Amino acid sequence: MKFVDEVRIQVKAGDGGNGCVSFRRERSIPRGGPNGGDGGKGGDVILQADAQFATLLDLSYPQQFRAQKGTHGKGKDQTGRNGEDLIIRVPVGTLVRDDQMGEVLQDLLFDGQRFIAAEGGRRGRGNARFATATLRAPRHAEKGEKGQQRWLRLELKLLADVGLLGYPNVGKSTLLSKISSARPKIADYPFTTLVPNLGVVIKEGRRPFVVADIPGLIEGASQGAGLGLTFLRHVERTRLLIHLLDISEGPSTHPVKNFHALNHELNAYDSSLQEKIQIVALNKIDLPSMRKRAKDFQKQFEKMGYHLYLISGRTGEGLEELMETVSQKLESISGRVNG
Repeated sequence: MKFVDEVRIQVKAGDGGNGCVSFRRERSIPRGGPNGGDGGKGGDVILQADAQFATLLDLSYPQQFRAQKGTHGKGKDQTGRNGEDLIIRVPVGTLVRDDQMGEVLQDLLFDGQRFIAAEGGRRGRGNARFATATLRAPRHAEKGEKGQQRWLRLELKLLADVGLLGYPNVGKSTLLSKISSARPKIADYPFTTLVPNLGVVIKEGRRPFVVADIPGLIEGASQGAGLGLTFLRHVERTRLLIHLLDISEGPSTHPVKNFHALNHELNAYDSSLQEKIQIVALNKIDLPSMRKRAKDFQKQFEKMGYHLYLISGRTGEGLEELMETVSQKLESISGRVNG
């Protein structure tokens, strides 16, 4: 399935039905009287978050969505039928913006949450509504109002507790497959992961948490290099970041430099991302000659205030300690928020 996380759509609510001009024509009532009914209200266009959806692909085409019009009123005080609402289902985590103004209209954060994206037109009143003691035979009625119409931009931002950061081929997908039941594509070339992958980590005695593999981050990602600009938005909702490093490519690979480079990209995209807790892990520790080099980098990161976790996504070494730390940090964050 193709992953689409941003679309532009036009929504048009239904127009309200017109009121009716009508008079009674009955033998038993010689003077008659107005009996024109009201029109029906136009249908709303409603966006509804649905946990069963993972992409905005279904909204890529068509781009125009219209709700039903209200029908016109009739004689004998018959009210027109209301137009049916149009419900558009979107993934949980969809941000709704006014495309012209850029204003955020709604953030759909939980399953079943609704937002009226375009409000249906008000019904027109029939002439029976305008009868008074001095105006017993009104010959006018109201027209229904036009339904609201607007262009919207929908942006999907994944809802995950933990974001996995790192250059291509550092082993993010392998790690995700080891700590959860997710089965992302894994291979030995850059940009294997072309979509964010989600996995749920279940640990006995701990609250389960969701981990997102954020693909395509390289130096210059905040300016569009690689795939980073496409997926950086998915880091925004995470509560904690795991920065995954790799030195298996040889002495020329410098994890401290890579760590600073990606943090620079995060800051360039959104400075508030620097406030998120980061846990730093050095992957592929199972490879020969890695441990000796790793000790030197552990000291460098300690001077920077970070404990460098030594792990292997392939063999599972060090993952228990890493996941325990992640669980504790998330519970600490939740405690601060609830407190």
